[in-house]
Amino acid sequence: MDIIMMIRVCKMFRQGLRGFREYQIIEVPHRKHPLFSFWDKKKQGRIIFDTEDFVAEEGHFPPRAIQITQKKPSWRTEQEIQALCNVLQVVDSYRNYTEPLQLLLAKVMRFERFGRRRVILKKGQRGSSFYFIYVGTVAVTEDEDGSSAFLDPRPTLLHRGSCFGEMGLLNTGTRRATVVCFEDTEFLVVDREDFLANKLDEEVQKDAESRFEFFRKLDLFQSWSDEKLWQLITLGKIEKYSYGQLIEKDFVESSFVMLICKGSCEVLRLIDLQTSPYYYKWIWQHLELIDDRPLGTHLNETNPVMRFREFQIKSYPLQDFSCLKLLHLQESWKQQETSFNKTIKTSGDSLPKLLGPKIKSKLAQSIQCPMVNTQFGELPKEAVVGAYMKIHTVEEGEIVGFHQAFLPESHRDMRPLILVSLGTELIRLRKEKFYEMIDEETREKLLRSDIEYPSDDDMCQRLLKENSWNIFRKDLVRLLVEPRKIPPFTPVGPKKKSIYKPKSLILDLCSVNKKVKPHHPVFMASQKYLPPLRIVQAISAPRHKIQELLPQYKNAGVLL
Repeated sequence: MDIIMMIRVCKMFRQGLRGFREYQIIEVPHRKHPLFSFWDKKKQGRIIFDTEDFVAEEGHFPPRAIQITQKKPSWRTEQEIQALCNVLQVVDSYRNYTEPLQLLLAKVMRFERFGRRRVILKKGQRGSSFYFIYVGTVAVTEDEDGSSAFLDPRPTLLHRGSCFGEMGLLNTGTRRATVVCFEDTEFLVVDREDFLANKLDEEVQKDAESRFEFFRKLDLFQSWSDEKLWQLITLGKIEKYSYGQLIEKDFVESSFVMLICKGSCEVLRLIDLQTSPYYYKWIWQHLELIDDRPLGTHLNETNPVMRFREFQIKSYPLQDFSCLKLLHLQESWKQQETSFNKTIKTSGDSLPKLLGPKIKSKLAQSIQCPMVNTQFGELPKEAVVGAYMKIHTVEEGEIVGFHQAFLPESHRDMRPLILVSLGTELIRLRKEKFYEMIDEETREKLLRSDIEYPSDDDMCQRLLKENSWNIFRKDLVRLLVEPRKIPPFTPVGPKKKSIYKPKSLILDLCSVNKKVKPHHPVFMASQKYLPPLRIVQAISAPRHKIQELLPQYKNAGVLL
């Protein structure tokens, strides 16, 4: 009865909180033994009370921060405003504002939580609030009640860290779309009255004017009028990204155009190396060195004509011409009038052998490992890997996302391209809105600035050349350092446990033939319509010693 009572009380208490999932109902000691149960004789079953169902959930807005937002803006202390500002740093759209504006927003915002299907903004009504999404998802629709978002297979969604409704604070226009909660969502809301009372509109106007001056200096928008340029500024949002942060997984198929305001970005391409003939040839050239064959076998290769002639000769069935030789000897002995009673060794009685064992022109391969069929032949399963290659750097003032948009579809390069930040600020604009605003002069400038990226084969060749050079450089340094026999000084310290290991990003072809292999975590990258691909940064392959490649420099001192 005690357990049944505990279940009922906790469920009622949870319902009374109305979704405040960050409150912990169960005591901490019960976390060690979370399950209580007993056998009910009447129901012939076990009644279980799982305390984990009533534990505080992570990721919600902290209760201490909720208490701060419940106070009036004038009653909040500087310490409380700073503490609230620190909590809100996880919201990307909030972090994009300048520090003075962040403090002013933290001073006036309040906390709200709404359930699924709750309409936040209604199309056609005047806007009075500005919303930051802390937890949850909302949908943007064209109808008034937002019901189409739950019927649309691909609705327009805004997730945690996004914001909406900011333009309703700066003008008195009506809302252009309806925003409805797609699930239980937590918001931080800035009302129009508080926004104007604390002069936040002046800070926002200063930020907009600085963007206008930046656009006006660009050569791309020299032909645009001021009114048109201000319209462009109202359509876009400034976003800040730290070094190494992912901006777009595939900006070719993205629905946005990105204009770099500060800093720079890198354009990366994920290459599947097995699709390149150069990689296939490079792998097998190095795997042949696993055999104990002399160096000349690999370096002094015959030309294709001689190899084909050798193949014809060696693959032809072996013949035994001893019986023909016997007939020829008998005829010659008859002419010389000599007897032929002596025994003659032959390998056959009367008929020659028509078929014999075939001899392959290529030596038997000693690699014993799982193989994968590719379009060029078999490759070891471990050698089927991919690599990220840097193909371009986008600098300040350049536009990304309109890649070959003005070319016919048959001439477009639709390969997925990744955009990674090197510490940047950018403005996102919807492609359809941006294309509606540009004129012929701007279109010609965009066409001239469009870049043709290298093919996957070219990037694969570059990767293999860089990899071969890095291997040679390490071998050479090792050769020069080894005679000194002075180990490098490594400070003694506690080892940190981490998932990342440098060897996990190296493909070791030397251990392909081994049964016992070192265990390293494998990093996988998802591909569109294809299975995930293992990612590597370098390839360690069997190779000859530098003394064999350069016999005239056997001494390390001569090399130096």
